[in-house]
Amino acid sequence: MSFLERVDTAIRRSPVWRSLFRQPYPSDERSRAYAVMNNVFLHIHPVRVRQHAVRFAYTFCLGGLSFFLFLVLTVTGVYLMFFYIPSTTQAYTNILEIQAQQPFGLLTRNVHRWAAHLMVFFVFLHMMRVFYHGAYKPPREFNWVVGIILLFTTVLLSFTGYLLPWDQIAYWAITIGTNFATYVPLFNTPSQILLLGGLEVGQNTLLRFYVLHIMVLPLVAAIFLAVHFWRIRKDGGISGPL
Repeated sequence: MSFLERVDTAIRRSPVWRSLFRQPYPSDERSRAYAVMNNVFLHIHPVRVRQHAVRFAYTFCLGGLSFFLFLVLTVTGVYLMFFYIPSTTQAYTNILEIQAQQPFGLLTRNVHRWAAHLMVFFVFLHMMRVFYHGAYKPPREFNWVVGIILLFTTVLLSFTGYLLPWDQIAYWAITIGTNFATYVPLFNTPSQILLLGGLEVGQNTLLRFYVLHIMVLPLVAAIFLAVHFWRIRKDGGISGPL
């Protein structure tokens, strides 16, 4: 036995290695199932995948693309957070400075903006695909409701991010959007004050939408994404053809 083989054997027999990798390398169906069930990242996927589910033309990877764009938005958004200032007097010039002065600022902002547009587009197409294939029917009706919540969360994420540059388009968009709250029965005035942070659009309004965009809505989306993936597994994987 060579030196490298002895080192490899010693590592595999160590308590640390066995605590991290409790199952040996999967060599049969039973060990592969154990490897999946004992891994937090693989556990959200089913042990077996139906043949129709791996065909590109069946799902067009719309759900996977939507999740990938969510990850892209998270990474690029965190980078932009290091430089963005949620101030009505500095936000617009701050965006210009990010694009002109920060390393990869223009590229990062453009990737973030286009990924947001594409995520709304792909989530909508994903919902259409699910509806067309009848994947909202029992036992998947609960996951359909979760998907609708994720669709509205995606739209809200896009809308709140649309306001952060605080230019004229953003100002009037937030004015029109918050005016919709005045038509809510019984809660019209409290809803508008809660969104605006006062009686008119200002600093408190920008700060509220900034917190919604970077913290509240991404957390809601992450929680419901986890539930969404988990229900796909529990319901037997991707729905079959009608």
